[in-house]
Amino acid sequence: MAQLYPYFIIMLKSVCIYIFIIVAIRLFGKKEISQLSVVDLVFILLISNSVQNAMVGNDSTVQGGMAAALGLFCCNYVLRFFLLRSKKFRNTLQGEEVVLVLHGKVLQEGLKCAKMTQEELEMAVREHGVEKISEADLVALEVDGNISVLSSNFSVKTIRRRKKPQLMQN
Repeated sequence: MAQLYPYFIIMLKSVCIYIFIIVAIRLFGKKEISQLSVVDLVFILLISNSVQNAMVGNDSTVQGGMAAALGLFCCNYVLRFFLLRSKKFRNTLQGEEVVLVLHGKVLQEGLKCAKMTQEELEMAVREHGVEKISEADLVALEVDGNISVLSSNFSVKTIRRRKKPQLMQN
């Protein structure tokens, strides 16, 4: 058992880092990868590199890497379990949808909450085949990071909706 102790420590440190990064990303307002700009993506890559040593320390063995991965897999499984079982936990961790446009009027509070600019909103509306924001009945930023656009003329058009629209211009 004493031989496995270092690997349990690696697993525990990995779980702590995992939870820290989820909370930090949530606190800084990003819900999904679709909301990440190039700057955000580079930041995430650098964060992952910077916390690697905190997880495994000086142990660069295959077993150390497997212990870190096992800890992350277990933590991810437990989080998914609670996300499926508890609406309150899900809303706390993932947030709720944000209404951006209602009856053709931009809701500034919604834009502010979604951390979106007017230009990003206009681009997202056009991607859905609606020319002007004033023609949209409802535009919402969904929990999964997608933007839903509903309008009276939307049903007439055939629109291919990208799975994960990018909100920030590269």
